[in-house]
Amino acid sequence: MFRTRLLSGIVLVAAALLLIITGGNVLLCSTAVISMIGLMELYRVFKINKSLLGGIGFAFTALYYLNLSFHFLPDVEILIIGFLILILACFVFSYPKYHSSQVMAAFFGVFYVSVMLSFIYQTRSISNGEYIVWLIFLCSWGCDTSAYCVGVLFGKHKMAPVLSPKKSIEGAIGGVCGAFLLTVIYALVFQAQMSIDLTQVFILGGISAVGGLISMVGDLAASAIKRNYEIKDYGKLIPGHGGILDRFDSVIITAPIIYYLAVYLI
Repeated sequence: MFRTRLLSGIVLVAAALLLIITGGNVLLCSTAVISMIGLMELYRVFKINKSLLGGIGFAFTALYYLNLSFHFLPDVEILIIGFLILILACFVFSYPKYHSSQVMAAFFGVFYVSVMLSFIYQTRSISNGEYIVWLIFLCSWGCDTSAYCVGVLFGKHKMAPVLSPKKSIEGAIGGVCGAFLLTVIYALVFQAQMSIDLTQVFILGGISAVGGLISMVGDLAASAIKRNYEIKDYGKLIPGHGGILDRFDSVIITAPIIYYLAVYLI
């Protein structure tokens, strides 16, 4: 299992490197595909992945990503309102086919998966985005790895004993510090290319520390949904890791955090 997990992890990192370095429409399209798969995994939990309700969610995701490319609607709230009206109409006119929890899941899923993940592409598109976008992964995957190592060595106090008994407060602190240190090292290496001073290097480190702290919320939230519905993994797409949501659970929530903190602080 460890070998499978390691190999698929290497492939995943290589694919991320290729797509993010390329950027542009390649990254946009790949993020849209990943969002669709992740949305399908979540909709499958609520049993709406093959329904009209789910179809509306997939259609909105496609429209949302098209708008990111062509900007035919300057105000994305128009899409949001239209999406909400459509799923409510589906709920009303097909009643009692869908439960209200499924309708809320349809709405929640699009924003939790599709919109949040789109900030990988949006971060790549800002000034210095080709460098800043890596903070999303440094503060999620880096925090996760650092938290695991520190937790194994020093973990004594449980952070969420019912939801995730193996996670500790010590591990969480180690994860945040790890995200900060990894980002500072990364920013120092690319300081000249990014044209930033030492203060901005540490600001980037602080941004990753905040993102790392919040990434744990994303990780635990995804776990909570799985526990509620008694499933082990969201999918089997990535051998040894599970589905898209199993691997990107923390990235989903850190992507918009990194985007907005970078836009307003750097």
